[in-house]
Amino acid sequence: MVVFFQKGGVFMWPLLFCAIAGVAFIIERFIAFAKASINAKKFGEELKGIIRKKGVDEGIKYCQQNRAPLARVIESGLTEYKKVGAKKSEIEEAITVIANDELAFLESGLPILSAVSTIAPIIGFLGTVSGMIRAFDAVAIAGEIEPTLVASGISEALITTATGLSIAFPIVLFYVYFSTRANGYTRMMETLSSDIVGFLMEENPQ
Repeated sequence: MVVFFQKGGVFMWPLLFCAIAGVAFIIERFIAFAKASINAKKFGEELKGIIRKKGVDEGIKYCQQNRAPLARVIESGLTEYKKVGAKKSEIEEAITVIANDELAFLESGLPILSAVSTIAPIIGFLGTVSGMIRAFDAVAIAGEIEPTLVASGISEALITTATGLSIAFPIVLFYVYFSTRANGYTRMMETLSSDIVGFLMEENPQ
């Protein structure tokens, strides 16, 4: 690997940085989604049961015991309900404000992954062009076309392209995976929020 890295030339260093940044943010996103993980259906049913039996204050405490972003969003709706009563528009507005903040947290690392997946191949192609220029300069200096000289130069030049594409490919896959999970979480949040707001409007708990 060291020899392969050295053959790639100076452009291998920014590619190494891209690889490290990509891996770091992939790990960070896994941790973030692990913290956000929650069984929305079970949470919603348990929350409604607590509110029916013990009231909204206990429902708020139940939400506070869960660190998932979904729980923070529902907590904001219950808190607003305690302040204004059964005013649907104001409760939904309070939920929307907190939901936007929580969803921003879930999507915070995705632009970096997108940038790395775009920049890595570009750096790789730039390294290849630079290597090709050096290879043909060597031919010009030699004064004749030596197949082994040209082949060796082109082989080294293509290392950066191969490296850039190798970095971009898995990062694109993870970007799509995390984007899909974020979208799914958004839909889950919207569904449960609507369900809880409807529950509050219908039963008007204390």
